[in-house]
Amino acid sequence: MTEQRDHRAARILDDYADHVLQVVEAIPPGRVMSYGDIAEYLASGGPRQVGRVLATYGGSVAWWRVIHADGTPAPGHDRAALEHYRAEGTPLRSADLPVRVDMRAARWPGPQAAEIPR
Repeated sequence: MTEQRDHRAARILDDYADHVLQVVEAIPPGRVMSYGDIAEYLASGGPRQVGRVLATYGGSVAWWRVIHADGTPAPGHDRAALEHYRAEGTPLRSADLPVRVDMRAARWPGPQAAEIPR
């Protein structure tokens, strides 16, 4: 019975991870969403769950476009994120450490249903 629950939990995580990654892939260059924005858009999980998905599976997507609500990138990724922000023209409040994106100018409301393949 425990094994069945583990498989069910893994399948749910995989579905959730897939949805999170689809949203991240849809964020246009120069725009960002917070971890909480993505959870709210999906109406599931929370910022920590989105962060876990990105920490586990996010290497193949534009991870730098998902940031904290205060505009800072994931800890330890300031310099790498800054390179991407500059290349994409992402509005910044601070290019010094700690790097901070201008959330008012750069926040993206999320993809329309037609933009996300299901």
